Amino acid sequence: MTMKPLILAFVVFVALPALTMAQGVPQTGWGAPDLQGNWDFRTITPLQRPEDLGDKAFLTEEEAAQREQGAVDRAARLWNRDAQRTEVGGNVGGYNNFWMDQGTNIIGTRRTSLIIDPPNGRLPAMTEPGEERASIDRGSFTVELPTTYSDLNTYDRCIQGFNAGPPIAPGGYNQNVQIFQTPDHLVMLTEMVHTVRVIPLDGRPHLDDGVRQWSGDSRGRWEGDTLVVETANFAQKRAWRGSTEGMTLVERFRRVDDGTLEYEYTVTDPATWTAPWTVNLPMQRNELPMFEYACHEGNYAMDAMLGGARAAEKAEGGQ
Repeated sequence: MTMKPLILAFVVFVALPALTMAQGVPQTGWGAPDLQGNWDFRTITPLQRPEDLGDKAFLTEEEAAQREQGAVDRAARLWNRDAQRTEVGGNVGGYNNFWMDQGTNIIGTRRTSLIIDPPNGRLPAMTEPGEERASIDRGSFTVELPTTYSDLNTYDRCIQGFNAGPPIAPGGYNQNVQIFQTPDHLVMLTEMVHTVRVIPLDGRPHLDDGVRQWSGDSRGRWEGDTLVVETANFAQKRAWRGSTEGMTLVERFRRVDDGTLEYEYTVTDPATWTAPWTVNLPMQRNELPMFEYACHEGNYAMDAMLGGARAAEKAEGGQ
């Protein structure tokens, strides 16, 4: 073989991996996988595999189609049913189906759960203290009227969005996240409560353990075409499935193709769950713009509740 063909063969061999990545995954101007855009994480696939499915990890195409049609039919029934009237003095509630945007699609893999580990698609057993915390968290979503200001959780107060995370989890409405990138940072803007996470990619260490934040402290790095984000330093008062401030989170973002962003995360919190657990959630590209989120425009519940209590105290004291 002459020198010219040898050099040509070497150039082609070296260029092949880069060419393959460029064709399969959109790239930024600086050569990183491009994760930017608006991503829709709606799905009717449940977090946990329904117990009646046993060891069935995947649905058939027919089963998935039936479930999707069922979601469409249910939405139509709710839209077209007779109006429900409340009684004077009763609980008027906060939502009806007008506000919901849960989607009608099973994830593309047709898995029976978003949880992929444990293999049974179910959350690991909880510790006793973890179950107690989770019970309190679940109780804040009941239809019972709050009796005092402390009954209003961080979602009621618009401090956190219940699907915004981290980790991101499908639920209810406002199920979009917008991603921006620079060579040394990634920014995630979740639609619900317009929560913003600024994730350094430059190798800096985590914040001191004494610094706690609602969304934790995140640090990212590239492993091939996958962005790995490790998050710790969660706030103690954060309400998320009974977890503690000792929870750690590892998220993985991978651009599968032009229209799909694979999102996978592993939760570890020995004080809450007896084992780590992992979720895989494909997100779909959304070409529509994401508008400003307003959590409680014109909602005066907190002020009215505290003001009413002070008025009652004043009346009881005869002042």
